[in-house]
Amino acid sequence: MRKRLRIHGAVQGVGFRPHVYRLAHALGLTGWTLNSSQGVWIEVEGSIGALEEFTRRVVDEKPPQARIYGVETWNLARVGFTGFEIRESDGEGSATAAVLPDIATCADCLSDIRDPANRRYRYPFTNCTNCGPRYSIILRLPYDRINTTMAQFEMCPRCRAEYEDPLDRRFHAQPNCCVECGPQLELLRDGVSIATGDTALKGLIVALNNGQIAAVKGLGGFHLMTNATNDAAVMELRKRKHREGKPLAVMFRNLTAIQDVCEVADYEAIALTSAECPIVLLRTRAETALSAHLAPGSPQMGCLLPYTPLHHLLMAALPFPVVATSGNLSDEPIAIHNEEAMVRLACIADVMLVHNRPIRRQVDDSLVRPMGTQTVVMRRARGYAPLPITPEGMESAVLALGAHQKVAIAVGWPGGRSLSQHIGDLDTPESVAAFLRVAEGLPDLLGATVETVACDAHPDYTSTQMAHRWNLPVVQVPHHLAHVLACITENDLSGPVLGVAWDGTGYGEDGTIWGGEFLLVDDHRYRRVGHLRSFPLPGGDLASRDGRRCAAGLAMALDDADAQNVTRDLFTESDWRLVAAAAKRPALAPRTTSAGRLFDGIAALLGIAETSRFEGEAAMRLEWATLDEPKTAPPRLGVTTDAVGRLVVDWEPAVRAAISGRLNESSRREGATGFHAALAGSIVEVARRVDAGQVVLTGGCFQNRRLVALTTEALRAAGFRVACHQQVPPNDGGIALGQLEFVRRKRQPGGFIAFGTETP
Repeated sequence: MRKRLRIHGAVQGVGFRPHVYRLAHALGLTGWTLNSSQGVWIEVEGSIGALEEFTRRVVDEKPPQARIYGVETWNLARVGFTGFEIRESDGEGSATAAVLPDIATCADCLSDIRDPANRRYRYPFTNCTNCGPRYSIILRLPYDRINTTMAQFEMCPRCRAEYEDPLDRRFHAQPNCCVECGPQLELLRDGVSIATGDTALKGLIVALNNGQIAAVKGLGGFHLMTNATNDAAVMELRKRKHREGKPLAVMFRNLTAIQDVCEVADYEAIALTSAECPIVLLRTRAETALSAHLAPGSPQMGCLLPYTPLHHLLMAALPFPVVATSGNLSDEPIAIHNEEAMVRLACIADVMLVHNRPIRRQVDDSLVRPMGTQTVVMRRARGYAPLPITPEGMESAVLALGAHQKVAIAVGWPGGRSLSQHIGDLDTPESVAAFLRVAEGLPDLLGATVETVACDAHPDYTSTQMAHRWNLPVVQVPHHLAHVLACITENDLSGPVLGVAWDGTGYGEDGTIWGGEFLLVDDHRYRRVGHLRSFPLPGGDLASRDGRRCAAGLAMALDDADAQNVTRDLFTESDWRLVAAAAKRPALAPRTTSAGRLFDGIAALLGIAETSRFEGEAAMRLEWATLDEPKTAPPRLGVTTDAVGRLVVDWEPAVRAAISGRLNESSRREGATGFHAALAGSIVEVARRVDAGQVVLTGGCFQNRRLVALTTEALRAAGFRVACHQQVPPNDGGIALGQLEFVRRKRQPGGFIAFGTETP
């Protein structure tokens, strides 16, 4: 009997064909296997029992990094294969195979670079089928060396022998190389080469020991590095990078070194040491040797471990952890090319460690945050992108462009729905250029011929304005509905769902700025069933960094002289006159339901944070101020009904509590704690009124660990099923996935429409 199998999923570049080869030989089967743009194809001949065992074990015993989304099988007549072979890849046909992300160095390769007797001792580009670069170097599918940026490096005889031996762990490891035939390091100062090879790495170590700042080319781009225990070096890096207060990530030698300065739970340790190897936000201990300027005012720090041989060699030689922040000026994309870095990073770095392996596409470090007893991806990039979020594909390809901040694009095609790596905010020409490279390149890489483009409904977003450049039908998707659909898709939910979409700003269909929304969604319809009480934002966008303006808007909405006097004290007299004048002109003080701006206003009223140096700082500081054990009951937010029947959550009790809580540190912390609890209580009340059994929490405000914990606990206690994000960012980095789902639902029989617009 002969059996044909097609394995589709993330099965290329992970040693799947050697796995098939070894299993076939062990079971005495004959036939062949090959990679194609549709996945891995297998044909095997043998006894019925052996074929059944092969079909089971090929999935059950898959390589650790493989992700199988489906297996198709056919029973065929025997043809008389005489052996088992691995055939050349077939690049024809429409692509449905998943592209694997870049994977952290495996234990076997670490052993190689640490062994003086091994020919790869101290070689910083060591890899095998279980680890190394993938997405950052691939040009096109199928994943073969000729289709990667390693094509320019011809393998030496010994590497070629490994590559062609099905029993070797480097069999068909496309980036396989060694010091004789692979990429090399080079150390530059003022653009001039001063060392190469291992000497270059040792020169970098000297520079970091001397407190200098280095630009280091890694897997998906450059890092900026300096001694994380050196106050002067950290402050100088902040000054040169134009990054005043935003926390900086820190790379440590090993897990023990992180545990010396941070509290690390078991599930956090698993995330740190995983193949994805993301930055993990951890609570810092009271006393450490680290610079206080790494994350000023924050009780937590972004920590990561080495994930390439280069990083492991570097950290093993340093007696301190290093800052490992993106190689860019603030608001620009990460630099990936040597020439580009010499222009863009010359004003920051004292030295540059570069190499000659080209990076095809920028891939930042991923960022995850602990939530309860699991981690949630806040920035999806290296280790995760562009793996499909769901194996359920789309009949015709759709390109979704996301929003304006924290942009990631998404592609829906027959092979699944993939979310790209984090691109960033579209505020500079460099970031827009990076956005276009990804938006044009990812569909091509996946073999998806785009037929529809989806974008945000906001007419002024750069991504929205770019949507027409493809000359294809464009579907505009309401911002907060996209948030809700992203969470529904990730959690594979069906039926009526109450989506709580809270963030900073989003385009409102009624002419206001939305951001505190309750949306009821079922399989064919959606409706805005509630929102936070609206208030004016004096100065409009200026309020996103100035919580005092949010506080003024809240006080003015109360029409209460005492409340306005409190907010007036936050300003100089001249500034207050400007704010008060703006508040009288609707064009200069647009109304908003934004939960994010409500957080900013409460933080200012409590005296916790009056302004923000970076997006979300005030809300973060408000969360950091909360108490584990509050002493007073939280204010209760009223829920009323407006003229059209929508529920309105009234924040007035929280604002009045904040005004009375400005007196001292203790009352401020009680106020911050009560505010979070009040919001959680209001969500439960709305859920009761709507009577939907399922609730999803989405939007940037649900990056807040305290808010998520209080809300999920209260909802579950009230009998609701609650779903949050895990692999998809709750912030705008997940919007594109929701845009894909919107298009899919619009195409289904019966469509996807707003409640009340049905045809009688």
